[in-house]
Amino acid sequence: MTAAHRAMTQLESWPNLVSGSPRCAVGRSFGTAGCDIVHFHANDAADLYLTRTAVERLLPQLRDSTAIRVRPGASWITVLLDCDDDVALLLTLISVALKEHDAVRGLEEERGGPRTPRTAAPCDWEPRATPAPRAAAPVAASVHHGRVHDAWKAVGRMLPHGH
Repeated sequence: MTAAHRAMTQLESWPNLVSGSPRCAVGRSFGTAGCDIVHFHANDAADLYLTRTAVERLLPQLRDSTAIRVRPGASWITVLLDCDDDVALLLTLISVALKEHDAVRGLEEERGGPRTPRTAAPCDWEPRATPAPRAAAPVAASVHHGRVHDAWKAVGRMLPHGH
């Protein structure tokens, strides 16, 4: 059983999470109230929607871990899953994400807004709308593939990952 499968097995028992297909249609997701929290796209990694605010707040700690990949300004992080310690780290960060999402919902209710299902920002695997190329610009400069994740993940795998 892979580390990702061990994590998914544990998440199945969490009463506030539901399992399903992610919006990006690749792999499996767990989320609440219509909001994907974590995506398992492969057996060796999980993408987690922490929110941009939480990522910025936790950035120094996130950068200290060799199991975490984070990009500036991102609301999603990637947790590489090689061992049980990585699974424990992922489960802890999922708890942080759930509390962050609850806090945002609480603020919306305090402000008198309706408690509506939150939608996660697109994960790295979701196709993004590409801007229409300008006639004067070369085509190669205007095309944005949005699928840099595979190369980014491969580079991340070459970095040492020790505990």
